[in-house]
Amino acid sequence: MKTRKLTTLGLSVALALILSYVESLLPPLMAVPGVKVGLPNVVILFLLYRYGWKEAGAVSLVRLLLSAALFSGFAAFFYGVCGAILSLVGSTLLKRTDRFSPLGVSVAGGVLHNLGQIAFAALVLDSGYIFAYLPVLLLSGTVAGALVGLLAAILLRRADIK
Repeated sequence: MKTRKLTTLGLSVALALILSYVESLLPPLMAVPGVKVGLPNVVILFLLYRYGWKEAGAVSLVRLLLSAALFSGFAAFFYGVCGAILSLVGSTLLKRTDRFSPLGVSVAGGVLHNLGQIAFAALVLDSGYIFAYLPVLLLSGTVAGALVGLLAAILLRRADIK
């Protein structure tokens, strides 16, 4: 791996971790537990466009591990991983079609992230009742994905990456 790329990925982990910490300090956006903007995903989406899914996934995984160890605990890690995997797969597939902007890819990623987390919760709780929470998560995933996509699109434009 080239030194420049490795340095960029290391700095990306640091930035995503800082954004995780900043997000943990913000008051809840809604009265619904667990709803967050997903600020670290700006970094992940940027990497998806800049380098590809492997690099974006690696940085996401390392950030989730460090964030769990420092801020949230390992139960949150498993929820985060389930959401991150589904989000990354869906975002990668949509990006490859060249039919969606970073904003559209991010909105889909936000919704898929929430779907991955709620599916994991249904398995852990051994109950389908958790899916009653789905409309709120779909709405929050759409709004958060739009915000993350807008920020990532600005960064990508400034970095001259399409």
